[in-house]
Amino acid sequence: MIRARHWKLFTKVSVAALALGALATSGKAQNAYEGKFTLAVETHWGGATLPAGDYTFILGSASSPYTLYIHGQAGNAIIRASAADERVVSGRAQLNLVDIADVQNVETFEAPELGMTFSYWTPKQKHMRSKEARQKMAPQTAPSSQVSENKASIQVRTAGR
Repeated sequence: MIRARHWKLFTKVSVAALALGALATSGKAQNAYEGKFTLAVETHWGGATLPAGDYTFILGSASSPYTLYIHGQAGNAIIRASAADERVVSGRAQLNLVDIADVQNVETFEAPELGMTFSYWTPKQKHMRSKEARQKMAPQTAPSSQVSENKASIQVRTAGR
């Protein structure tokens, strides 16, 4: 009889401990990276089109697949990086844009705090009509400052800064 009571008590305590453990691990997970940015014009990013405006983002995990959850007044987007490189060109967090057929496209996102640069799908210039492509391309003899005219960067303000 005493053994049965102890067994019931042990079972109840075990179930309570398991429930507390499950509750503790189901809480809000820590995000790997988060911040804010402002787009001056409508911008294509992966398969999404983001209107001009202010946005916040969250990178839920610092491991593959690298997925950004973007929130703005005009809507939300979920964007997955096509590639990631453990190399950062600049010393600040930034979105690197490229102008393709008069449309801004996010090409890369540099996250120096993570030591990563994320790449995103962009349409290729070769898909434009040949006349448009010739007009957009800089001459081979142009200085490097003119060659990069169709590229721009947007500063990203990360959480904690």
